[in-house]
Amino acid sequence: MLNHIHDILQTAKTTQRGVIAVAAAHDEDVLRAVTAAHEAGMVDAILVGDTGKIADILASLGKSAADFTLRSAADDVECARVAVKAVRDGEASFLMKGLLGTADLMRAVIDKETGLRTDKLISHVMLYEVDSYPKMLALTDGGMNTFPDVVKKADILENAAGVLKALGYTAINAACICGAEVVNPKIQSTVDAAELSGMQDRWAPYNMNVFGPVALDLAISRTSCAHKHYDAPGAGDADILLVPTYEVGNGIGKAMTYFAAGRSAGIIVGAKVPIVLVSRADSADSKLASIALGKLIAANMA
Repeated sequence: MLNHIHDILQTAKTTQRGVIAVAAAHDEDVLRAVTAAHEAGMVDAILVGDTGKIADILASLGKSAADFTLRSAADDVECARVAVKAVRDGEASFLMKGLLGTADLMRAVIDKETGLRTDKLISHVMLYEVDSYPKMLALTDGGMNTFPDVVKKADILENAAGVLKALGYTAINAACICGAEVVNPKIQSTVDAAELSGMQDRWAPYNMNVFGPVALDLAISRTSCAHKHYDAPGAGDADILLVPTYEVGNGIGKAMTYFAAGRSAGIIVGAKVPIVLVSRADSADSKLASIALGKLIAANMA
């Protein structure tokens, strides 16, 4: 079971190389991450975009363009289309967003004729690791689905469970985060959490305890559970934090990064292959870990 960022990185370095298709790769930050993954033995790469700029950036980093496959594309729309096509054609096993808008990339991904759609909801899963917690936490969905209803929340939770299962988890604890533990008909998130907790048949294939509504402290602290006499199965030992809205997810994630110096890795799932999105603000470690995570999840889906 890979329940630490270090484990993900090490496993990605020691297993067969994947192939990543990068849309709009003409960006130094992106190419630093991709070349680091290439040097670590994780991936080969198809770099789509302004090939002249890509070659120049690679040279400035002391890398050779001959070590990569470069494909020309005139604009962001074409960059997305060419990168997605490389995946559809079986040349690449997963996808990465470069210097283009997320909307441009996702339009190519969800295109009914030429994209990478499945019947699953597309959602974002971010793994965080902080010194004060003994294992990784999967936070979802802090990016793709803004205000999901209970049907979408169930899909988001199942996507996250699939990520952890692919990493070798044989039992999972998932907390439906709310402001309190009492179901209040006036607070939809608590009603949704109670419904999700009752979907035991849906979670059985993942051997997953889903509990909530529950506040963050009771999701991750056994001491708090003892003080407040909260004893739901899995409480205080969460592997997944399912948030009610993207704002809550974004806030918790940023807090773990900036207040707790957390390590992280994130991907978008629900398409035919994982999609790596990295921010300029992400650390080099986080970017590399995200590529490693994408590689391992893609290998599991193959």
